[in-house]
Amino acid sequence: MLLEFYGEACHYCLEMEPLVEKLEKETGVKVEKYETWHNEENARKLDEIDQGLCGGVPFFYNTETKKFICGGADYEELKAWAGK
Repeated sequence: MLLEFYGEACHYCLEMEPLVEKLEKETGVKVEKYETWHNEENARKLDEIDQGLCGGVPFFYNTETKKFICGGADYEELKAWAGK
């Protein structure tokens, strides 16, 4: 499962949005997105998974490989994270 934690008005998160959409379209993967700045339940989920890995958003986490991306990334890095 591929997870993305983001903040609604986060500049870096907004920059990643088109790359995530491209990844989903080109590879057929689904990235589950969780907004954390205005949703306490999602913020708790981020804390449970993050455990000191990143400490902020955007935070991408692959539950199968345990690979993560902290902050922005280019498309190739995002694709590698997704296992594609």
